[in-house]
Amino acid sequence: MPTPVQAILAIGGNLGKRRKTIRSGLKALAVTPGIKKVICSPLVESAAVTEAGLDETKPNYLNGVVKIETTLKPTELLEQIRRIETEHGRIRLERWGSRTLDIDIITYGDVLKVGKELTIPHPRAFERPFVMVPWAMLEPDAVLPGYGSVKEIASGMQDQVWQIK
Repeated sequence: MPTPVQAILAIGGNLGKRRKTIRSGLKALAVTPGIKKVICSPLVESAAVTEAGLDETKPNYLNGVVKIETTLKPTELLEQIRRIETEHGRIRLERWGSRTLDIDIITYGDVLKVGKELTIPHPRAFERPFVMVPWAMLEPDAVLPGYGSVKEIASGMQDQVWQIK
């Protein structure tokens, strides 16, 4: 049996019943064969971001970071994530568009991978407050490969997200 690997995922959405959808997405991750120990950060809210930057005309996002242990390979994990997103009403009409559920692989053990479908670590994680701030809350000592301390990166982003109780 393969040795479990720790992966960090970002989870969020800005359409529908965001908190309920995130909870359901977390449950779906937890029952996926090859995934165990699903632990979620506190949730944060942030303005929608598109390729052009902040878009205050779109609904705010609710986001968190999830730590899992998995025996799935990165591409298998991505397939399962896409299945879960689709089951939760995710429709991919436009890049960076509004969505019911979005799950991204941020890190996967010590893997460094660049590909058309998947790049690990996530190439924009370091610039996203809605990833870095909840990750720092979940794992204050974490390191984002190639960028450094998650807590230090997040320290300059605290005012760009709002913690949800």
